Amino acid sequence: MAPGPKDNGADGKADAAKNSPSDAKPTAERQSKNQKDKDKNKNEEELSEEDQQLVNELEMLLERLAEPDTSLHMPALEALRTIIRTSTSSMTSVPKPLKYLRPHYHTMVDLYNRWPEGPNWIALADILSVLGMTYSDENTRDCLKYRLLSSTDEEDLALWGHEYVRHLCSEISYENSRRVENDQSVDDLRELGFKLVPFCLKHNAEHDAVDLLIELESISAIPDYVDINNYARVGLYMLSCVNLLTPPDDMDFLRAARQIYRQFGTPAQALPLAIRIGDSDLIQEDFDSCTSEAERKQLAFIMARQQLSLPQETANEEVLKCLRNSTLSTHFIELARELDVYDAKTPEDIYKSQYENTRTSASVDSARQNLASSFVNAFVNAGFGHDKLMAIPAKEESSSASASGAQANTWIYKNKDAGMMSATASLGSIYLWNIDGGLSAIDQHLYSNDDYIKAGALLGIGLVNVGISSEMDPARALLVDFLENTSSVVRVAASCGLGLAYAGSGRDDIVDMLNPAVANNDTISMEQASMSALSAGMVAVGTCHVELTSTILEALTERTETDLNSPFARFMGLGLALLYLGKQDAADATLAVLKAIEHPVGAQVGVLVHACAYAGTGNVLKVQEMLHLCSDHLDPAKDNDQHQGFAVLGVALIAMGEEVGAEMALRAFNHLMHYGEPVIRRAVPLAIGLLCVSNPLVNVLETLSKYSHDSDLDVAVNAIFAMGLVGAGTNNARLAQMLRQLASYYYRDANSLFMVRVAQGMIHMGKGTLTLNPYYHDRTMLSPTALIGLLVPLLAFTSSRSLIFGNSHYLLYYLVRAMYPRFLITMDENLQPLNVTVRVGQAVDVVGQAGKPKTITGFQTHSTPVLLAHSERAELATEEYIPLSKVLEGFVILKKNPDYMEEE
Repeated sequence: MAPGPKDNGADGKADAAKNSPSDAKPTAERQSKNQKDKDKNKNEEELSEEDQQLVNELEMLLERLAEPDTSLHMPALEALRTIIRTSTSSMTSVPKPLKYLRPHYHTMVDLYNRWPEGPNWIALADILSVLGMTYSDENTRDCLKYRLLSSTDEEDLALWGHEYVRHLCSEISYENSRRVENDQSVDDLRELGFKLVPFCLKHNAEHDAVDLLIELESISAIPDYVDINNYARVGLYMLSCVNLLTPPDDMDFLRAARQIYRQFGTPAQALPLAIRIGDSDLIQEDFDSCTSEAERKQLAFIMARQQLSLPQETANEEVLKCLRNSTLSTHFIELARELDVYDAKTPEDIYKSQYENTRTSASVDSARQNLASSFVNAFVNAGFGHDKLMAIPAKEESSSASASGAQANTWIYKNKDAGMMSATASLGSIYLWNIDGGLSAIDQHLYSNDDYIKAGALLGIGLVNVGISSEMDPARALLVDFLENTSSVVRVAASCGLGLAYAGSGRDDIVDMLNPAVANNDTISMEQASMSALSAGMVAVGTCHVELTSTILEALTERTETDLNSPFARFMGLGLALLYLGKQDAADATLAVLKAIEHPVGAQVGVLVHACAYAGTGNVLKVQEMLHLCSDHLDPAKDNDQHQGFAVLGVALIAMGEEVGAEMALRAFNHLMHYGEPVIRRAVPLAIGLLCVSNPLVNVLETLSKYSHDSDLDVAVNAIFAMGLVGAGTNNARLAQMLRQLASYYYRDANSLFMVRVAQGMIHMGKGTLTLNPYYHDRTMLSPTALIGLLVPLLAFTSSRSLIFGNSHYLLYYLVRAMYPRFLITMDENLQPLNVTVRVGQAVDVVGQAGKPKTITGFQTHSTPVLLAHSERAELATEEYIPLSKVLEGFVILKKNPDYMEEE
């Protein structure tokens, strides 16, 4: 029989069952049955006898609370409080009293609302606050609400346990933000918060205490609550937060942490924070607070690394010697002898041409390759005081002083014009930190008839004095007279030498000598004006020097368009930017003036000033601004797009101080290489190099190796230089092999091969004993002068064809400004070498960990002196000595531990 309208077969019945109102009854029956099954299962889960007794007791107490007889209320409340506090739970379950009180929460709230104010009312609020932690409606913050209505006694709060205090802290944070937005009083929240802080500090929750005070904007109060047992963990957590904060919170954190270290720590812990704050009065205060001469010497070593000075009357001769870095050369050479790397190396020892797949039978003795060898020789033998091209070892000088000069001159004349300048200047790198030996070796070239050799000698004098200060002031005495020389190249070299020698000193007399060359727009070439501005900026770095700022701005405004189009204009802009290095908002007025300059140089210098002002801060908003500049697609034929290349460097410059930010920046650079314009792509390898200086990460090496074969030769050259930066001073075998392969690949291209050779020299810088990384003191402090040494060559490579591959290859010597031994040298209180056993391993982040966690992993045991890689940390293997610096890096003074008992 055919199906009728009400009989549609099996499918029709199914549809009808879904849609027909008359069939809703079976569905309701099924639901009822499911509910009965649930109830049955629930009943089957019978409570244990103990749990049933607890439920009955709780219900009885609640019944008493509902009684009109108020005399029953307080005993019932005390009983409830005792039951809740004495209950225990596992990590995954709620305490049973709280679990069984859940259905009665709103009943208790109703009771509270009916009761009059008094002791019973306060006691009930106390219990409701605890119950509200788990069962209150979302966003009502009942836990905090009832806590403010009940007792806020410290002992009372502590008895409810750690989880309750943590929950209360979070609710205080949310409520504080809401009230601040609505302009309401937060005094009661602050009062309660201050009572929670001691509990957190006593129970290994230092991070909770600090976070709470951040939210209450009261971080300056933290020193009042810290004690000798927890100050180290509090200070460590606070310092780890600094890079994540915006001004002025970051400075408030540093000041509070410094105060903690002054109370409980050592001057060597407080001083680095005073240096980061940039307050000379605080630095002086920490220095004066030292109780012993040995501590003063240790502080002097820390200040010397930052190129800081003190009034001479505040220190004796021994301390001043440490402050001036006078013994750096001696200790470095002793280290070289200890490690058996003192013997000079030739460029060929570095190239290892026999392993290259060259298709030429003999090496060509070209001027370009000789120039490369001059740089390689200068970098590899830096600081050792002898080499095999320019200087004869000291032991041979007495017998053949004239031969020494002849040999040096022979090599100098194997170069042409500006090449002779760079070859002569290499003496400054070879005698780095050794003023007496270096000046005597360079002196003979000061009287040469060739202006290029004379200029090289002046530049060499500046290089010898890098990082060293002397009461004799030899660099000033020798260089000043040449600022008025008739030769332009000599004047430029003299101004560069002054900048290198006195970078970071803040000396107004040096700035005043350089200022006229910046201001005179008629007779001074753009190269000299720009390099003078750069040198003046190096001397006054981070000082916001008003007079120099106005002089450089005036020069940028009044110079002709031809001058401003010069590739040297960027160095004038860098000189201005250095004045605001790390000063953040202080650069705003200068940036406003730069926006009024119509020439594209205004935008370029604006980017440099902006980037330097926030260098190393990790400021996410500023990184986004730099990336936004890179997103514009400009036509190079119509618009000057050079500022976009500077913006790429700006991203690295801002992000380099913060590990997570640096990692994100590397990912952003990957996108820029895919989608960016040519000027952006050329800057990306340079920015990667700046992020990973002397830190050869495998993924970075692979990326740069790929870019070194790019079809755009400028990208490839910059990538090769970046490979040198990343591996600088590490002797990295993998990187050395990559560069040997590149030497074979580019054997026909003179410029590219030149760059490969220079990169090879950088990798073996100081025969593996030096670093270019501007961060030191366990990677927490930034050396402004070292950063300058990196920025100058990086900017030069944004126009490498006209600068590095032109006649301005001497700009590579600014890298010497960033060189520093990566050693740990231990000495006694009389500054005599003291060899002790240390463990050296990979640094471990122990922020927020309770107790005394291990700070290194995978360590090896050595005897000092030792070399430390970028991510390594050292610690003493025994407790025989106490270090006066908590960070074992550079020069560390040890004192005998009076409590140490030698093992029999």
